[in-house]
Amino acid sequence: MMNCELLATCSALGYLEGDTYHKEPDCLESVKDLIRYLRHEDETRDVRQQLGSAQILQSDLLPILTQHRRDKPLFDAVIRLTVNLTQPALLCFGGVPQEPSLRRHFLQVLAYLQAYKEAFASEKAFGVLSEALYELLQLGWEERQEEDNLLIERILLLVRNVLHVPADLEREQRIDDDASAHDRLLWALHLSGLDDLLLFLASSPAEQQWSLHVLEVISLMFREQNPEQLAGVGQGRLAQERRTDVAELEVLRQREMAEKKTRALQRGNRHSRFGGSYIIQGLKSIGERDLVFHKGLHNLQNYTSDLGKQPRRVPKRRQAARELSVQRRSALNVRLFLRDFCSEFLENCYNRLMGSVKDHLLREKAQQHDETYYMWALAFFMAFNRAASFRPGLVSETLSVRTFHFIEQNLTNYYEMMLTDRKEAASWARRMHLALKAYQELLATVNEMDVCPDEAVRESSRIIKNNIFYVMEYRELFLALFRKFDERFQPRSFLRDLVETTHLFLKMLERFCRNRRNLMVQNKRKRRRKRKKAPAAPGDAPYSPEELEAVWPPLAEQLQCLAQGSELGLDSAVPFDAASEVPVEEQRAEAMVRIQDCLLAGQALQALSLLRSAREVWPERDVFGAQDISPEEEIQLLKQILWAPLPRQQGLEEQGAEQEDEEEEEEEEEALDVVQLSEREFNFLDYLKRFANATVLRAYLLLLRSYKQNGAHTNHCVVKMLHRLAHDLKMEALLFQLSLFYLFNRLLSDPAAGAYQELVTFAKYILGKFFALAAVNQKAFVELLFWKNTAVVREMTEGYGSQDGGSSGHRLPRWSLEEEAQLRELYLAHKDVEGQDVVDTILAHLKAAPRTRRQVIQHLVRLGLADSVKDLPRKGTQIVLWTEDQELELQRLFEEFHDSDDVLGNIMKNITAKRSRARIVDKLLALGLVAERRELHKKRRKKLAPSLPDEEESLHDFCQEDLDEEENVPEKEDEEDEEEEGGSEAEHAQAGSVLSAECLGQSLHQEGFSAPLLWLQNCLLRAADDREEVGCSQAVPLVPLTEENEEAMENEQFQQLLRKLGVRPPASGQEIFWRIPAKPSPTQLRKMAASLSQAEGEERLHLGLESKHQQEGEHQQEHRAHALKTRLLARGKKAGQLSPEEEGTSGGKEQLTMAPKKRQLLDSDEEQEEDKAPELGVPGIRKKKRFQIEDDDESD
Repeated sequence: MMNCELLATCSALGYLEGDTYHKEPDCLESVKDLIRYLRHEDETRDVRQQLGSAQILQSDLLPILTQHRRDKPLFDAVIRLTVNLTQPALLCFGGVPQEPSLRRHFLQVLAYLQAYKEAFASEKAFGVLSEALYELLQLGWEERQEEDNLLIERILLLVRNVLHVPADLEREQRIDDDASAHDRLLWALHLSGLDDLLLFLASSPAEQQWSLHVLEVISLMFREQNPEQLAGVGQGRLAQERRTDVAELEVLRQREMAEKKTRALQRGNRHSRFGGSYIIQGLKSIGERDLVFHKGLHNLQNYTSDLGKQPRRVPKRRQAARELSVQRRSALNVRLFLRDFCSEFLENCYNRLMGSVKDHLLREKAQQHDETYYMWALAFFMAFNRAASFRPGLVSETLSVRTFHFIEQNLTNYYEMMLTDRKEAASWARRMHLALKAYQELLATVNEMDVCPDEAVRESSRIIKNNIFYVMEYRELFLALFRKFDERFQPRSFLRDLVETTHLFLKMLERFCRNRRNLMVQNKRKRRRKRKKAPAAPGDAPYSPEELEAVWPPLAEQLQCLAQGSELGLDSAVPFDAASEVPVEEQRAEAMVRIQDCLLAGQALQALSLLRSAREVWPERDVFGAQDISPEEEIQLLKQILWAPLPRQQGLEEQGAEQEDEEEEEEEEEALDVVQLSEREFNFLDYLKRFANATVLRAYLLLLRSYKQNGAHTNHCVVKMLHRLAHDLKMEALLFQLSLFYLFNRLLSDPAAGAYQELVTFAKYILGKFFALAAVNQKAFVELLFWKNTAVVREMTEGYGSQDGGSSGHRLPRWSLEEEAQLRELYLAHKDVEGQDVVDTILAHLKAAPRTRRQVIQHLVRLGLADSVKDLPRKGTQIVLWTEDQELELQRLFEEFHDSDDVLGNIMKNITAKRSRARIVDKLLALGLVAERRELHKKRRKKLAPSLPDEEESLHDFCQEDLDEEENVPEKEDEEDEEEEGGSEAEHAQAGSVLSAECLGQSLHQEGFSAPLLWLQNCLLRAADDREEVGCSQAVPLVPLTEENEEAMENEQFQQLLRKLGVRPPASGQEIFWRIPAKPSPTQLRKMAASLSQAEGEERLHLGLESKHQQEGEHQQEHRAHALKTRLLARGKKAGQLSPEEEGTSGGKEQLTMAPKKRQLLDSDEEQEEDKAPELGVPGIRKKKRFQIEDDDESD
């Protein structure tokens, strides 16, 4: 029921009396009110539906347009209202609604639009629009107002809306050559002269702003037309068309004759009630009995097991896409008019209009998806030009490599969007179909240019083909489309065009390669290059010792004056940044760096102020000196800060800038370095092999199933591709597929098979090849059930396992009878022998051609000697289950070799059941014998140069060099080199480990970590006592209870000391405390604790030596050498367990007795010290023996 206000508004428009329409005084205001109502309608479009049911457009608006043309305000308002009312339903609802209620409203609006289209199919309506448009186009650009341009646009939109309304095929039921509603509309448009105005808009350079509107109107005019058929209108029936019609009639006649023959055979003398029942032997029913057939024998050939079954319902989301485009033959006068329009458009408008539209698209002046009209026009008019009278100059604007690139880019974009935007996949598939049609027509036009008599045209064709065949994207396009073909979104017509386009491309490419010996094409390969680290800034480079020596003297004089002067103000120097996110407690290192920077810059006053301010802020541990520090000690502290290699961290701004630079560099690398271009020689057969896969074959078979509905050319394209794969590539077995054979059976039993002679010949060829192979390979019948790749095809034809040895150029011979007999004999002789791999034994004794392990196993299975490949696992690697005895053996071996350098290697050599390295490591982790995999790493042996330093070296330098050497040992060494190293090198590694740990302890004492070191020493001693009392050992966590110990556990140098001592870091995600491992014995733990106290004593010794060095400069070298020898001697006494008598003996070669399963003793080779000792006046150091404390984590 119509709304009262809406009804009153419609009544105020006027009334129709006969053929004359009388408008009311408020007619203009009523039209504006209707526009306002339409602007505020709800989602069901209720106002639009009420106006449609009242037939306002037919009874009021069209009469106003035709009879009150001179009332310009009223005419403009009625045009606005009419454009709104004829707006497409898809735009009104934003697509086809999914809800049933909204879909009903959608269909109702669509029915009203179809009624509007029939009302517009009159010469009067289009005559008024044509006249108004003509008058507006007569105005020059300087005379046109904005309202005039709006009216031109609205008239074009109105024509577009009316032409856009789809036809109601069920209601019209028009046949070919009959005038439909769309035909009548086109004829009215032609009689009004509007088609001439469209041609003027398309050809005029001054009207380029209407290019897209004109192209859209033209595309809707030819929506139901076929360009090839349209080009032949009025020229009589061509010979090709006559042959096609004759072939179709012949197919229909043969089928009719076959049906008559079948009905004649079915018609018996007696009625069907006495047909009888029969038992079909060999065909089982539901049970175990033979099938009972209750019909006549003449119906037996039509029997199938699917009779009477309910057809399987296909879900809606899996149903095949339906065809939306409909092509039909219009009335003859309409086709003649459209043919003339196409001819004039090509001669006068095509190149200019397509160039203008392309410019709009590239400059993004068009609306979204307007490029689809461009691609439709390209495909339609180039096909018309090719079918009518081929003149390449008429379509030269779109006949270029740039156009190929534009179409390929859009086609790839649609293809990617169809995969990502699944909700709108059907819309993207339709756009992709348009792009494919345009690409097909471009190829067809270039192919037509090859046979053109003009030499310049043929040369242009050669240049275009050379470009498109050279670029890889054009060659890979069809393979990508076949791989991602989805019949749920892409209709059968898309697959047909894809197959035909691929056929044309391959034909052109094959002809192009045949005329050239060596064709070079572009090849792209994706590679990722590692980012190169940016070189360090020049300002970050450390100062050399010579430069520091030159900087210090003037600084020392300034500091001496400042230290003895008046008190410095502490307010001006703030050593921390209060606004920083880093806590003040953690800014001590940054303050130290600031002091060093001030000293390097020569700002002595600022450096001294910062030092004293930092002492006030961080008084703990006297990092910046004690509170009662003397001026001399303060200057010495500043000197140490100047010479110290302090770690420098970049600021947040610099880090952010570097991160941005890295991101930009990564983006540049992705854009430039990911794709690597190269050239290679093109081989057509290699390219054809890319189509030899199951995905492509499935698509071709899907199209071949509808061979009755396909055209002759489509069936030829399918058969040609299958023939290329089967004959040219020698891969007939690729087509040995049951679904294809079922189709061949249907084809051969078709009464009209004579009309598909090419298909029948190919089917017989493939079936003959299959039965020839089946006579040799009985498994070919089983292979029918599966899609195959090229490797399986070769195995089917050449023998299973023949491809394991390498490429087809080096195929292995088949197994002869003598070889099979020898294989059977060897297997039976060695299959029950324990402790050996039967397959390896067979390979060692085979006298025939060399075989691989896989080939032997597969042939054993083929001979029936083994049930499956799993029955012949490789000994030592395929054992998965561990027995209880094997676990006990693994624990025993681990306890025996856990102190050796290569724990895992020794276990693998001595274990009974051979297993892989990964299996043993996993089992050790599962049993809890080790906590981390790196505990099983082979211990790296490092060389220590124990020779005495030169005159300029100090004891601290020697320790630091040893530490650096140990940290820079490579993670991976050659195992053979490790096995060849002698005992002396092991001694050097032992000495280096102890020395590095002692140097770390010494440096930690200097930094104020005396209390944490004492706590660590007590923990080690307590753990040793507990292990002696209890008798068993387990990992003991180091729990820092004081803040000082907790800070020490977070210090990197302290953690490095823990690793040197063998303390295990917490496992990631499971532990939070460091742990003393369970492996070290009580004696070893006490040695670790003793090394910490030794480091403290050596620190005092080292400090004493330094002070003595400052006082006695003449004997500097002798004191350093004596300190080093004393240190090494003291360490030898503490690390070894020798009695004083054994120490006094020279060249002591007595062996120390140790508890079983403990760490082996390593001899310390100190012959170099003994050689150099007399030169320095120091007594020779005797050869000692010492323990290796811990070296588990050195590989870190």
